[in-house]
Amino acid sequence: MKSSKSILITLIALVAVALPGELGAQHVRYKLVDIGTFGGPESYVNPGGAIGSPRILNSSGVVVGGAGTSIPLTMNSSRVICGGVEGFPWLGVNHALEWQNGTLTDLGSLAGPENCSVATSINSSGEVSGHSENGVIDPVAGFNGFHAVLWKNGTIRDLGTLGGRVSAGSGINKWGQVAGFALNGIPDPVSIYHFQIVGSTSGTQTRAFLWTNGVMRDLGTLGGPDAWSNFVNDAGQVAGSSYTDSIINPATGVPTTHPFLWDEANGMTDLGTLGGTLASSEVANLQGALNNLGQVVGGSYLAGDETFHPFLWTTPGPMQDLGTLGGNNAGASAINDAGEVVGTADLPGNVSHAFRFTNGVMTDLGTLNGYPFSTATSINAQGQIVGSSCLISCENHFHTRAVLFENGSIFDLNKLILGGHAGLTLTIAFAINDLGEIAGVGTPPGCLADTACSHAFLLIPCAEITQGCEDNAQDTAAATENKPDPIADNPAISTSRIPTNSGMAGWRTRLAQRYHIRGLGASPRY
Repeated sequence: MKSSKSILITLIALVAVALPGELGAQHVRYKLVDIGTFGGPESYVNPGGAIGSPRILNSSGVVVGGAGTSIPLTMNSSRVICGGVEGFPWLGVNHALEWQNGTLTDLGSLAGPENCSVATSINSSGEVSGHSENGVIDPVAGFNGFHAVLWKNGTIRDLGTLGGRVSAGSGINKWGQVAGFALNGIPDPVSIYHFQIVGSTSGTQTRAFLWTNGVMRDLGTLGGPDAWSNFVNDAGQVAGSSYTDSIINPATGVPTTHPFLWDEANGMTDLGTLGGTLASSEVANLQGALNNLGQVVGGSYLAGDETFHPFLWTTPGPMQDLGTLGGNNAGASAINDAGEVVGTADLPGNVSHAFRFTNGVMTDLGTLNGYPFSTATSINAQGQIVGSSCLISCENHFHTRAVLFENGSIFDLNKLILGGHAGLTLTIAFAINDLGEIAGVGTPPGCLADTACSHAFLLIPCAEITQGCEDNAQDTAAATENKPDPIADNPAISTSRIPTNSGMAGWRTRLAQRYHIRGLGASPRY
């Protein structure tokens, strides 16, 4: 049942956008909270847009992520998790953060404050999953390994590994079950972690895990040596991707990879692909989301491994191709429990827009005037969608504006803050909960790049609070802009090579956002 607070927020929003002319642009306004840092230049939150996905903002308005400290990095600091929203290094160690009711808390790390940590997800009870350096060098990578962790009641718990040097916690459900990946001790030249991320053929197997009540369970694979998981829903189902063999495909540079859905009754189910050899791979920027009904979304290459489309998988299958907006490629990023899917799709002309897919139709959500690109990252139960609109591309996060898509309109969130911007320009909105609270990152004054010195933010709708919502700013309006007609699913596609604006060139950016991996270079290996 919806709370009265949630119903009030939704009614205000519906009335606002339904009115004609300038009055129709009067949307519910927000209090802006600049979450700040631990003494370093940046704080950040991770993308996470659906119930079963890594959730950086819970139903109580608690935000988790990471922030820079003034503690210097060491020669052994991890090249993987020591860095900000893009994985760019700074001079100081970053620690996991939690913001709640005006208080910013350093969640700490394993083996002392000189070790980096990141919080990736929080459940409704306030339990937080993530990963932390443990001060022990991974001999394959040559720098500190890290372990999946659980923060609960003010303490940090090491969830261990499956026998290797590295593990990472991602999603957490309401029961405190954690999904992620962990290394074992079996040599594997195509290890998802060591080969695809670190760049070594001397690594060990990467396996998807589900941690429950102190036990880390290896979920197996689809026939190959490796698997990877990010998502666990409240039914205990886990989604991720797995190799089906260990043979490197010349077109992708990695073994054949399929998405899976795991549950206690059926084990790991192969969800197939849309004809290609690579689907639902986190490292290839094709990972999607999982909802509480067991529906899985993501991206899959088509036959020939030159173009990719978003997919929706619903029991018992098969995988549904959601199509594009007329261009070559598209990918899904989130799904709510109503089965509404959002993501980003190419249009003709080398541009990409945010989309919403529902009832068999993909709708172009449009862009802000002067910002020809857009992307959608999260959708709540009310169908409110957040993301960004961008000047050049939404992959590099330069010259972007955080936006809200609602009832056919797009709103620049910077224009909906009561009391002004408070010096922070909102660039990317990553998550929205069912109360309409929004989390993302923005840039403070003097920050020349959207992600080099970003601060995490929280927007609280003024319908649910009064303090901090005094309107002493000029009235500004955000209107519907560049709204094309919806198109049916599965339009005709081209088999031309992947454009750099929304294709495989973005896989490293997505990986850096999710796991804060840096030092991967400017273009993919395949």
